[in-house]
Amino acid sequence: MSKLAALDELLELYYQLNYHQNPDIFQRLQDVQAWQKNRMQNTHVKQFAEKHNILMSEYFLNRLYGGPDFDALAEQIARLAKYAHKAEKIIPENAIKTGTSGVELAILAVQLDEQVAMQLLEDYHPYESLTDEMMRLTYLKLDQGQQRLKQLDLLDQLGLSLDKYMRSFVVYTAFKMCKGTAHKYNFQVMYEFMQDGFLAMKPLKSAEKFVKDFTAVERQIIHQVHAADPNPFQYQ
Repeated sequence: MSKLAALDELLELYYQLNYHQNPDIFQRLQDVQAWQKNRMQNTHVKQFAEKHNILMSEYFLNRLYGGPDFDALAEQIARLAKYAHKAEKIIPENAIKTGTSGVELAILAVQLDEQVAMQLLEDYHPYESLTDEMMRLTYLKLDQGQQRLKQLDLLDQLGLSLDKYMRSFVVYTAFKMCKGTAHKYNFQVMYEFMQDGFLAMKPLKSAEKFVKDFTAVERQIIHQVHAADPNPFQYQ
């Protein structure tokens, strides 16, 4: 079986999401993602502001939590899968595995946020500005706690993989050698997705530590939401 088969399965899941066919869901999803990113920036303001963490925090917010570039990335992944036998000769196996984990996280984030968007459309006017209270009540109604915790577990695994595999000089050298091929065959978005991950890691002593600090706080936020805390998004 192709090492890229897992990416194929993830893309099938991604293209089944409702927002692709429904502009109202798409718009509300964008609202949810914007609220979510703003909330994370506020929650993790101290960690994200540290100089060595800036690039990784941007990677988290703009890559691993979905965003406008993800459709273009998905299209390129779908094309890459058609040339799996050639791609696997060029891209190191550990880079494929780690990249797949990153894509899985991004899709899971979109999947969960789409559920939030659809529930908001049922309960509120579609153009009503999102508030913390609206989001708190919606999270409680959907009861996504276990799925959100799974998301954080996957993120912890990604942090470990980044340190274990992607700090390798051999892997990074092989990756850089793919740049010309990536541009020649119009895989720039995918290359940049992975390149941004490499660059974000550079200032860090440990990607795993950055991720664990982040997920520890996020687990506390999830606990506060489901413990009916009236202000669950505040973290001291």
